[in-house]
Amino acid sequence: MWHTMQLGEILRKLKSDLNTGLREEQVKKIREKVGENKLVEDKKEGLFIKFIKQFNDFMIIILIAAAVLSAIMAYIEGTSDYLDSIIILFIVILNAIMGVVQEAKAEKSLEALKKMSAPTAKVKRDGVIKIIPSTEIVPGDYIIIETGSYIPADSRLVKSYNLKVEESALTGETVPVLKDEKASLKENIPIGDMVNMVWGATIAVSGHAEGIVTDIGMNTKVGKIASLIVSDESPETPLQKKLRRSSEKS
Repeated sequence: MWHTMQLGEILRKLKSDLNTGLREEQVKKIREKVGENKLVEDKKEGLFIKFIKQFNDFMIIILIAAAVLSAIMAYIEGTSDYLDSIIILFIVILNAIMGVVQEAKAEKSLEALKKMSAPTAKVKRDGVIKIIPSTEIVPGDYIIIETGSYIPADSRLVKSYNLKVEESALTGETVPVLKDEKASLKENIPIGDMVNMVWGATIAVSGHAEGIVTDIGMNTKVGKIASLIVSDESPETPLQKKLRRSSEKS
């Protein structure tokens, strides 16, 4: 949306000003509504809790019940043939371990995204250029981007001077993108083609620019990636996928 709008329309929508930036009283009101500019995550659970939660699946419970029933039948019949039960329980426990590992990888991915956030940002407020913690950025802030700095939040460019941004964190493309604040763009285009925008957690490798912050925190492009990681607390293991497919076929 932001990449197709005229700059004047963006300024009106965000109640910002190119000459003075936001006023401090505006910033306080906006922050009360939108919160801080940071990636959030759920409270971390211990390994034991994560392990136990892996068994909170109907098909897994059925497998455990089948293993127990098989062991009981073997005991009653006096055959001492517990091989089937042992194999089923081994598979279930292995599945739980894989689930814990996948959750741990997801948490590490989120931590990696958080480390890419800019620690500070240069902004214009009340007509004065100042450096603030990036968590204090709000939509409508007028930011100054310099070579070597991380972009603090998704922003629409106002001015750019040979600005090239490395966006591999979002697009996977390692070649820096040359930005152009004057570009007129269509609505449905890839992120990498939105050359009049810059994205939080990307880095300016050359040039410098100025822009208006449009989205912060979990509403940024990188924030939406983090949301997917956070919401998918326990990705399906191969066993769970096979069990689900089998149940759908039956």
